[in-house]
Formats: sequence, C-alpha cells, structure tokens
Amino acid sequence: MEKIINKSIAKGTVKAPPSKSMAHRYIICAALTKGESVISNVDFSEDIKATIDCIKTLGANVRVDGSNVFVDGKDSILNQYFGAEYADKKADDNTHLVFECRESGSTMRFFMGIAMILPVTSEFYGSETLRKRPFGIYESILNSADGSKLQNNDDDRNGECFFKRLDDKIAIKGPLNDTDFEVAGNISSQFITGLLLALSVKGKGGSIKLIPPVESRSYINMTIQALNEFGINTGWLDENTLYVKEGCCFINRNIEVEGDYSNAAFLDAFNLIGGEVKVLGLNEESLQGDKIYKDYFEKLLLEKATLDIADCPDLGPVLFAVAAANNGGIFTSTARLKIKESDRGSVMCEELAKFGIKTHMEENSIEIGSGIQTPSEELCGHNDHRIVMSLSLLLSLTGGKITEAEAVRKSYPGFFEDIKKLGISVSD
Repeated sequence: MEKIINKSIAKGTVKAPPSKSMAHRYIICAALTKGESVISNVDFSEDIKATIDCIKTLGANVRVDGSNVFVDGKDSILNQYFGAEYADKKADDNTHLVFECRESGSTMRFFMGIAMILPVTSEFYGSETLRKRPFGIYESILNSADGSKLQNNDDDRNGECFFKRLDDKIAIKGPLNDTDFEVAGNISSQFITGLLLALSVKGKGGSIKLIPPVESRSYINMTIQALNEFGINTGWLDENTLYVKEGCCFINRNIEVEGDYSNAAFLDAFNLIGGEVKVLGLNEESLQGDKIYKDYFEKLLLEKATLDIADCPDLGPVLFAVAAANNGGIFTSTARLKIKESDRGSVMCEELAKFGIKTHMEENSIEIGSGIQTPSEELCGHNDHRIVMSLSLLLSLTGGKITEAEAVRKSYPGFFEDIKKLGISVSD
C-alpha cells in the first residue's frame, strides 16, 4: 500500500494509542489464571492479534467486545500440568501446540518461554524475517537440558528437550526443569520476560542472573509490574538478579492498558517540526522506558546531541528523523537495530539519503546530519511500522510518497487516520 503525504502542519489534540507492550503482558497473564479477566483499552494491532491467537492455542477462552478483551484461562493446557485440582487430568503426550505469531517478536519469544516447560511439542510459525531473528538463548537452554521427567507429575514421562529450526517453523519440546538461569544482560528483554513467565507458571520459584551490562531494563520492569498485578511475587533481588517466589499463582483481574509512549513519540514529534500537537492519555508514572523520548527530543531540538538508545531501541527511527529535521545527532548502542523488523539503522540511513541527509554508520553508532530536502524518489517503508511512521513525519515537511505503508498495522493501525485528524494531508 502506498501513501502520498503532502506538505502540511499537524495541529490539535490526539489520544495516545494503548501500550502494545503492556497489552501483550496483560493478555498473557490473564490466560495463565484460572478465571476470567477483562483487559480494557486494547488496540487490535497485528501483534496483539497474534498474542490473542496464541493464548487460544494454550486453551484460553477469549471474547472481544469493542476495545475490551475477556480472557478465561480455566481450560488452559497449563492447568493440566501445573494446576493441583487437575492432577488426574493428563494431556496427550502426542499433543502438538501450534503458535501463529505473524510478525510479532514479542509474541514468539514470550510464548517460547512458556512452551519450554511443557512436555509437548510446540511449533512456532511466523514470517520468514521473524523466524530468522535470534533465539540463541532458548536454543542453548533447551539443547543443553537433560530432558528429565517433569518434577511435579508422578508419571514417568521422559524425553529429550529440543529447539529446532525447520524450513517453515521453529519447534520446541520440554519439559525444562531448571529454575535458576544465568544469561547475558544485553540480550533482548523479551527472552527475560519469557523466562519470568516460565518460572511464574511452574510455581516452583527461581532466579535469573543477568551478566552486566543490563539493557532494556525498563521492559523487564514492565513484565515485573504485570506479573505483580496478576498475583506473582517477582522482582529484583539485587541490581542484576531477578527472582520469582515459590508458591505464587496467577489471579484473574480487570485492568486497563495505559497509553503507549513508544507510539506517542511519533505524534509528539510533529511539535519539533512546526506542529502544535497535544498528546493525551499518557501515565506520567509509567515504567515504560520509551517515555525518555521527551528528554531526547528536547536535546535534539537544542543541539547536535549524542544519545544512547541502549534502553530504548524502538525509538531509534523517530529519533533519527527528528535529528535530521533539526540539528542532526549522534546515536550510540545502535547494534540491536539490525535485528528488528528491518535493519533499522541501515534502512533509515538509506531513506534519509533520499532527503539529502548525510549519515555515517559504525558497528554500534550512527551519526545523522541535517538539512532536509524534498526527496526526488519515492520512499520505502521496508515492511517496518516504525520506519513508515518516521518517514511520514518527514514527508509532512517536504511532500512525497511512501510504499509498504500498511506496515503500521503491526503496532498502530490507526496512525494515518490520527495524523489526518491533526491536519496532515494523507491520501492513497
């Protein structure tokens, strides 16, 4: 899908979309309870739809009414293995769980953590790009496991744990009985969330030691918040060690998803290019690490700042766009951008060049110049929602066309409608 954006200025008030990150976590936690929960203020992006599909795979009952998701986990397969009241109900050893993850890295990595503790084969499907993303931590953990029988079942179920990359899917088999892990702190926080979910479901407690440096700590804290809100006692034992207390169980509840700072950044960014936009619905006490965008925007508006994005890699593309439209900037800790929906550092440099912006890219840093010019050719969204939204911001200054604009459905399906309401001229 192509979008044509004409020179225009954004003015008005807009509500921030719901946090995709928190919605993922709440919906999954709800599916791990033994009753019905209501998750309200949900935006049904493609990623959230993938997570809903996957909790259905676990056996949760799901009903949607407007922006509310009703989730009942009493029939989940997890209760067949970890619920005391279901001790006489055994799942078929030949069970194959099929998880359709679309293009959602969060969905796949979160559910892989849960799948590792089940003595069944779980098959994970998704786009080719998603399946090629790193999963080395899970692969290492499973392929080094001894495959011993599940600790809290009295039958003699044995079998080898494995992690296999196949032509069209990734296959996982547990049960993994480990309760203490030691992993690098600079891996994706999605793996840490997956391990926290696994330890929480088993109810045996455990720990995760993170070898410094620890990156994306804010996303780990969001997981801790969600687990705490659903009855799991978990947190930081010290600066680099996470714990899950033994004997906890998930408790169903009703909860509202807060506004999303990650996507709000694309709306607020119009204020740095001549717009007058007020973004509502953001929790100032939020644990979302991407709320730092406000501080970073101020620095980029004043000077050619040097900014570290280790804890907010998803802000990379919009920060590059804001820098290009103002004073330029130098960004460090950019290596992780290679393993997102696209190689975000590289493709942003490629697209910014069409605006006449000079860039310089190193292994773990990117320098962005300034001096926006009207692009002489159409822009490409590279099937990446954050690239599309970042480039759309700049096109409102110059006018132009962008392809693969449908990628916004992944996280913010209402993006173009929202900016049109603010006065940005957008057409197909």
